[in-house]
Amino acid sequence: MEKRVYYHDTDAGGVVYYGNYLKFLEESRTEHLEKKGLSVKAFHEQGIFYAVRKCSIDYKSPAKYGDILICQAQVIKVTAAQIIFQQTILQKKSARVVVEALVNLVCLNSQFKPIAMPDHIKDSLTS
Repeated sequence: MEKRVYYHDTDAGGVVYYGNYLKFLEESRTEHLEKKGLSVKAFHEQGIFYAVRKCSIDYKSPAKYGDILICQAQVIKVTAAQIIFQQTILQKKSARVVVEALVNLVCLNSQFKPIAMPDHIKDSLTS
């Protein structure tokens, strides 16, 4: 997905505030799921939630006000209750790597207890 860097995404120096990359990564994962026919809203209606269990981020280079970023998400592993994403954020014009991240999500019920991922979700993620 493409993401424009707005003024509110940056710090006083016009560089993207490091915490905002988490939002960009979240948006990219949501877009990835939607393209696979999976809706976060539908998950919630079914009492299924996903929470970030672990997130490892490497900040490679700064993104700045006005940049257009390409935010990518790829599922690299699906277990009984977890989805592991490899994610990259690139500066569109130069293809320079801005951020690389490994994000581990866990499937939860409405009481926020880990549960096995429904088969239809697993099937959509692995096809």
